[in-house]
Amino acid sequence: MPQSMKIAIVDDEQDMRQSISQWLALSGFQTETFGSAEDALKSVGADFPGVVVSDIRMPGMDGMALLKRLMSVDKALPVIMITGHGDVPMAVEAMRIGAFDFLEKPFNPDQMTELAKRATSNRRMTLDGRALRRELSDGTGLMKKLVGNSPAMERLREDILDLGQADGHVLIDGETGTGKTLAAHALHAVSGRAGKKFILQSCASLDEETMARKLFGPFEEGGELPLVEAARGGTLVLEDIDALAPALQARLLTWINEQGTPAETRLVAISNLQVQGKTVEDVIRPDLFFRLSALRITPPPLRARGEDILTLFARFSERFADEYGCEAPELTAQEAADLLQAPWPGNIRQLSNIAERAVLQSRRGTGTITSLLMSDADETQATPTMTTEGKPLKEYVEAFERMLIDSTMRRHRGSIVAVMDELCLPRRTLNEKMAKYGLQRSDYL
Repeated sequence: MPQSMKIAIVDDEQDMRQSISQWLALSGFQTETFGSAEDALKSVGADFPGVVVSDIRMPGMDGMALLKRLMSVDKALPVIMITGHGDVPMAVEAMRIGAFDFLEKPFNPDQMTELAKRATSNRRMTLDGRALRRELSDGTGLMKKLVGNSPAMERLREDILDLGQADGHVLIDGETGTGKTLAAHALHAVSGRAGKKFILQSCASLDEETMARKLFGPFEEGGELPLVEAARGGTLVLEDIDALAPALQARLLTWINEQGTPAETRLVAISNLQVQGKTVEDVIRPDLFFRLSALRITPPPLRARGEDILTLFARFSERFADEYGCEAPELTAQEAADLLQAPWPGNIRQLSNIAERAVLQSRRGTGTITSLLMSDADETQATPTMTTEGKPLKEYVEAFERMLIDSTMRRHRGSIVAVMDELCLPRRTLNEKMAKYGLQRSDYL
């Protein structure tokens, strides 16, 4: 249970709130108790890192009034209501207002624990989604995995943020290894469905009969809900949509049409089509393609991301160096140029693989990054260098310089003095170059 998640217990009866607090504490939760709704409101606000458990009947401001106030502050805050015998109609009204769930006294403590687990899990996803949205909307904070300052990545983040606020179904296509599944996760996290179910299923991993049962049912007693039911209200992501059998494409289209507008459940379809000369439009039903492609995201290929290649390589190298207990390899200017000019048919996955192998080579003191690129080119029969239009020398130099300052700042955790010493730069020059490349010391602390 993450330490930051709390359960605020609101009850005017001291014995009851202490009893609930002790039980939940034994179950691994952090608790905080309040003897009145008024006291609770002083501590529980928007982005409260946890959930609220409140009695309905209390003197002064009762649980229903507290619920309404909390919903006005943060409508996604899970509030569990505790009711007495005969208060069930009131609890049902609380659910209509926005309560997460309710328990009727006397309740089984294990029920409280299970409900608290579900509520805190829900809250954690909501807060993670909000944090991700802030990172997307704040140009100074990049998502941990959607790294990059290139115009192509800026557009991708903008597309995710815009489409996240729309309510239609989405098609994500593009080359293999470009981060399409990550884009689907981000899309869900910045949407109004954040905190609700996110279900991912590959259409290529199951035969047609099994896929039909998995996707549409029928539901068998004691078994799992069909995915279209399990994802209700949230996001259903179908990878390899181009591999879905024609009969199932027809059933999927019927399900989409039956939902109406706005859709109760958002469908995100990911295409990983690898057939030369064909697109997803060529292999799925035209009417299904039409319904999915109105909102579309295409993560950029790595070769179109310029100096992001060096930034990503440095991040991957540092991660693998930590894993293997050694130093990350330092790039030469020639190796940086080779990385920038490589064709990257495997995109980010291929770059990560090259970075890992480079770390292992460096640990042994053998080989070069250029030789790794040549080896990959032999395996994929791709031309190893100059696969895109040449760039002015100035662009290569600046990309290498930015990567060098970024990786040095990261290695020294933002210590300006250490970076100045290693790169032999005066303070003013380092400040000017960091400003030029959009690097901020606070990102490395």
